Amino acid sequence: MTDEPLDFQDLDRLEAELLSLRERHARLDAQISEMQASGAQPLQLMTLKREKLRLKDAITWISARLTPDIIA
Repeated sequence: MTDEPLDFQDLDRLEAELLSLRERHARLDAQISEMQASGAQPLQLMTLKREKLRLKDAITWISARLTPDIIA
């Protein structure tokens, strides 16, 4: 992961990836809630929560790359 300038292809690719990650994050959130309500095994929940956190980190990184640096 670098901080090199992005071209338009990179921007399109990152925006598509961001959308995909957000969708996966939302599905995972719903799955975790459903599993908690049904009394799932703690180990399964922990694994899903770690994956959700990994997705959140990726979403944050891509969002930061897509936001231009504005020096006031």
